[in-house]
Amino acid sequence: MTAPERQHYGLTFSVLALAGISYALLQSLVAPALPVIQHDLHTSTTAVTWVFTSFLLSASVATPIAGRLGDMFGKERTLLFVLLILAVGTLVSALAHSVGVLVLGRVIQGTGGAIFPLAFGIIRDEFPPTRVASGIGFISALLGVGGGAGIVLAGPIVENFSYHWLFWLPLIPTVVAAVATHLFVPESPLKPGGRVNWVGAALLSSWLVTLLLGASQGPTWGWASARVIGLFAVSLVLMAGWIAAESRSREPLVDMSMMRLRGVWTTNTAATLLGFGMYGSFILIPQFVEAPASAGYGFHASVTQAGLFLVPSTAGMLAVSPLAGRLAHSVGSRVALMAGTLLTMVCFVLLAAAHTQRFEIYLASLFLGAGIGLAFAALANLIVEAVPAEQTGVATGMNTIMRTIGGAIGAQVAASIIAATVGASGLPAERGFTIAFAISAGALLVSFFAALAVPPKRRAATSAAREPATARTGG
Repeated sequence: MTAPERQHYGLTFSVLALAGISYALLQSLVAPALPVIQHDLHTSTTAVTWVFTSFLLSASVATPIAGRLGDMFGKERTLLFVLLILAVGTLVSALAHSVGVLVLGRVIQGTGGAIFPLAFGIIRDEFPPTRVASGIGFISALLGVGGGAGIVLAGPIVENFSYHWLFWLPLIPTVVAAVATHLFVPESPLKPGGRVNWVGAALLSSWLVTLLLGASQGPTWGWASARVIGLFAVSLVLMAGWIAAESRSREPLVDMSMMRLRGVWTTNTAATLLGFGMYGSFILIPQFVEAPASAGYGFHASVTQAGLFLVPSTAGMLAVSPLAGRLAHSVGSRVALMAGTLLTMVCFVLLAAAHTQRFEIYLASLFLGAGIGLAFAALANLIVEAVPAEQTGVATGMNTIMRTIGGAIGAQVAASIIAATVGASGLPAERGFTIAFAISAGALLVSFFAALAVPPKRRAATSAAREPATARTGG
């Protein structure tokens, strides 16, 4: 009797894609515009950095908790709630005329990080088994596509309008996605219920915040400063307490036995290192190409022109994301992840070895997009294949957080290396970029070995795990 009420999975996919791209744009749009925001709000460099950092911290806390709530009480209901909160935060940011209000809006916006794990769970519930891998792959790629598109679009927006339009424009698709979710996305057929382990949630939030705060403030406070070392030490203690509390809990927020699965921890390791490289590139490539001729390198690009260097990256992600789904069916997502890490590593090897001509940057950017597109799609599919359906939200949420952690560390390490080579002219030396590119390449090489350690796909087990999805799929 319920079958006629369930929407066609194609319509569901369109709504999820709109929701995902709305959040992904908000994640990166402000990064290139921070100097403009600082000038317009008459604030300090340290204060304006919180416009980006607060979003990162909020997303890291909200993503696994909302993913777990979706597993327990319904993914559609939770997704709608998350989109409404994201819309409120975006509206607050659009109306902000002080850095404090803008940071508050960004904190509220960070809740939108849960859109992706919730979307993965809905796809697993609603799509035919043959479409699950490709659907998850494309939605995963949107995180990278939106991130790259945000870097590209930020320049034209702030040069022709005001920073407020960095939020007004994404608000429109966010509201549309919320309405469409309510109207067209079916509620989860699996709602085991239960309760949220708030002690586990508090400990998880605490160690994530202290870790990411230490990483984000490392270049400003100094990596060897007492504050940064203290934050990292507190984070380790809180993490140990979180693991102990979750291991003893009857209803853990994150099942530690799940996190110990070989298919989960190896994929999370690869995700962390991939995030390190991708977020590092968002810092390194724009700064490099914007350097003036007096630096002896770079192309004296404007903010808008710098964004154009990342257009091949965005195009590459869009082009290869459907391929990741087909690879998952033919040879398994593990192969797609290995290929993605290698392509991303090639990007940074090229950047370290050859960066004097524009076409070299464009070519490296294309490799970056193709690699990230394959790898991000494979990461989510590998997690979905490795865990039971009722743990999809929290498991993919934790995988997203591992990318965030890697990204935060990668971006700040890149910034620190560049800052350490600034000379009397006030410009960083070329060798700083070369070293940073080489370190990112090394991180991606380790990510490849983590992908190599992911267990091969077992077709029989995977089919059995997804069998309920066949019965739940509506016309």
